[in-house]
Amino acid sequence: MTDFPVILVTGASRGLGAEIARWLGTAGAGVVLAARTESALTRVARSVASLGGAPMVLSADLAVREACDRVVQQALDRFGRLDGLVNNAGILEPVATIARSDPDAWAGNIAVNLLAPFYLIRAALPALQETRGRVINISSGAAGKPIGAWSAYCAAKAGLTHLTAVLAVEEPRITAVALRPGVVDTAMQERIRQEGPGAMDPETAEYFRRLKTEARLEPPWVPARVAAWLALHAPRSLSGRFVEYDDPRIADPALDFFGASAPESVS
Repeated sequence: MTDFPVILVTGASRGLGAEIARWLGTAGAGVVLAARTESALTRVARSVASLGGAPMVLSADLAVREACDRVVQQALDRFGRLDGLVNNAGILEPVATIARSDPDAWAGNIAVNLLAPFYLIRAALPALQETRGRVINISSGAAGKPIGAWSAYCAAKAGLTHLTAVLAVEEPRITAVALRPGVVDTAMQERIRQEGPGAMDPETAEYFRRLKTEARLEPPWVPARVAAWLALHAPRSLSGRFVEYDDPRIADPALDFFGASAPESVS
């Protein structure tokens, strides 16, 4: 068994997940990088290694329960322990009203955004209980705010947030936190700007367009720093809570732990 913390990060091939992995690398953690695209994961893994971490690349479709079981087992086979799970992988689609949504696409959203975290949590629980580890579920403001044409995403994130609370009640040996990362400059925001005008009401679509043009989107490395700190150090007092990335209870200690600037190899 390794003597450094080991964190599994999903959706680690780009965006917020990649930046979480890189911050964990600066802390010297073992970082299990899981997503569907192996080539992109490999690029992130090189960055994690250059920053001092011990990366492991696992390409998998996490919407499949057996794939989640396999990812957790392979991580344990490699490192002998698991200290944290960051459920970051997520999709927005379908962007459509309920009346116009494709049922298969709707179900696919729930599979990625809600079932996959459940599968991974269930598979990882024995190891996390042993290390008194942490589960950090990346949620969204959409968990509590209805947004037209986002029914699947809103429902999945609301479910994920409440799943976090139930997990905290059931598992006192672990710490479970749902994190709202803010409005982040990622590929998801690009898709909102592209697809939103055809499905969302004009005012909402224009709001998201202005977030980009007015430079009001947060760079991914900022909320990623908080998520990485939570995966390593989230206090038990936050278990079951839905917290904002800029909440001083987590933003300030994350800043103190990692520093004010992104690591050199973080884009």
